[in-house]
Amino acid sequence: MKFVNQLLSQHIARYPRMQLDDIYKLLHQAALGPGHAVKDTAAARAWLEKEAAELGPGPVESDKDVISPDGRLVRVHLRSWLAAGRSLDDLNRAFVETANSYPPSRERLEKFCGCLGDLAATGGIPFAQQDVLAYFDRIAQAGYPVVHHSKTYTDAYKPAYRVVAIDYLNLP
Repeated sequence: MKFVNQLLSQHIARYPRMQLDDIYKLLHQAALGPGHAVKDTAAARAWLEKEAAELGPGPVESDKDVISPDGRLVRVHLRSWLAAGRSLDDLNRAFVETANSYPPSRERLEKFCGCLGDLAATGGIPFAQQDVLAYFDRIAQAGYPVVHHSKTYTDAYKPAYRVVAIDYLNLP
């Protein structure tokens, strides 16, 4: 699938220490959106405020990364968002609105994950094909659960972002 190849090529170039958990998390977000992360609006806001208050240094990143084939979903990087003087209220509102309105598609996630064995075989991702197939077989058997970033990725890149629909952001 051309989109998955392009998305992963861009991310692996920027984040060469990505692990299979991180690839899957990206594809999960692209297919299902952030709905799993918002059970309570006040809790989402408190989580964002806490993360912003504890935000340490991290890599220089763009404001946002497009993560869906239609260009609608983006990862908004918190450090860049705050450095630009943008409001946590606006980001949280966009995050909650996205969580409540983005139509998740398990079928799309299955398609995204289904092409990863071929990408591994052709060198499109830096993992052995048998490892990729085994990992994604376990993920499918578990019902495509939510996962966290790998420790390797977290230690290297200190991710801090929210997945939102671009339509809900007031960006130039």
